[in-house]
Amino acid sequence: MSTSEYRVSLDIFGGPMDLLLYLVRRNEMDILDLPLAKITAQFLEFLEVLRFLDVEQASEFVSTASALVEIKSRTVLPRQEEEAAAEQPLEEEPHNDLVHKLLEFKRLREASQALEAQAALWQERYPRLSDERPRQGRDLADDLIKEVELWDLVSALARVLRRRTVEHEASVRYDDTPISVYVERVAERVRREGRVPFSGLFDSATKRGVVVGLFLAILELLRHHAFRAEQPIDYGEIWILPPISDGESGSNSTATNSAADAADQPVP
Repeated sequence: MSTSEYRVSLDIFGGPMDLLLYLVRRNEMDILDLPLAKITAQFLEFLEVLRFLDVEQASEFVSTASALVEIKSRTVLPRQEEEAAAEQPLEEEPHNDLVHKLLEFKRLREASQALEAQAALWQERYPRLSDERPRQGRDLADDLIKEVELWDLVSALARVLRRRTVEHEASVRYDDTPISVYVERVAERVRREGRVPFSGLFDSATKRGVVVGLFLAILELLRHHAFRAEQPIDYGEIWILPPISDGESGSNSTATNSAADAADQPVP
């Protein structure tokens, strides 16, 4: 598999407004009093990780980052007297336009989440209708994964990248390891150890293709294989755990036979 095939779908990340809203919540900010310097710096840090992952259509994030930098620069540059006298109306200020868009996005997302919660409650009351529900999975960006959001995982990956040097393979080099192999390796180690730190899964990863492959494997396990993620301390280490059913059955070794057979080597 070539490194270009590791490209991540933008839909998973929910777009730049989803990231901005996450940063607002993480920093306990007031949207109406958005600190541009802080929010811009953090947004750019996340953008670097998205570039590293080679997210499809990342231009949306780049465009928003450019807008943030421009708005920030306008707030720090001194205005000429004539510009101050003819100051734009409040609703026309770029900063306020961003705030309005973010508030509207927040309202729409909260409404969507409320509808999804109501739909889930309805299904609990009328289980016979379960077969009629759409089978399409929900976007990870709209969900908590055992109290850990997608952007928490991206933030954790950023910390991993800051602590190590990762070789960026040239475009002519290829990585033949399928994502399914990384999924099997990560699943085998998590089931074997019972609780693995997110950063520990990247201990020996020095190549971009391996780092991206491991990250996508973790997302796959959390989204579709009932693995769990927990973050006991805010912005601290994230722990990856096996499905609850594994612990209840007490047959972890049996459950991991197929994964172990397909992955002879431990997770890097």
